[in-house]
Amino acid sequence: MKVALIGVTGRVGSRLLAELLARGHVVTGIAHTAAPIEATPSLSIEIADARDADALAPVLAGHDAVISAARFVSSDADALIAASKRAHVPRLLAVGGAGSLETAPGRALLDSPGFPEAYREEAEAGRRFLATLRAEKTLDWTFLSPSAEFVPGFRTGHFRLGTDTLLVDAHGRSWISMEDFAVAFVDELERPGHGRARFTVGY
Repeated sequence: MKVALIGVTGRVGSRLLAELLARGHVVTGIAHTAAPIEATPSLSIEIADARDADALAPVLAGHDAVISAARFVSSDADALIAASKRAHVPRLLAVGGAGSLETAPGRALLDSPGFPEAYREEAEAGRRFLATLRAEKTLDWTFLSPSAEFVPGFRTGHFRLGTDTLLVDAHGRSWISMEDFAVAFVDELERPGHGRARFTVGY
């Protein structure tokens, strides 16, 4: 596939890029400023503001899917949706957050006692981003939330998938490596199973 990847230089974006290229996809990496990445036959780099639909749409044109791996506080879901539609890109996949996952029916992790204040602004922005996607009526979107601990690690290819509930392992830990998150994400790109939905991945 030909995929546009917003946030290509970030911690998650760089791992998604590696997974996409390893599987033979052609990627247009989109960054807000000059990216320290060399172009290859399978990778081109474009500079664009993902919050500006008018500027972003021409960059997205001709792609099979657009992936947003940018931070929510520096993203605009409405602009991404508008740009994807104008560019006639059929799918928008977003790197989600764990804060909006439920720890009990009707209660999000973000609203739990002791949720770290350092992550609150980003988590709130992620919840609003997801709400905007859920209100979208025509574009095919997917939002993949990681587990509570989202850390650099190893690519094992072994993990569990869930829907709206935070996944916790047998030891009470909720976690996923960024490398295995990238595996689950690109699996969804290649074999869609969560159209117009949020799902989650964890060990």
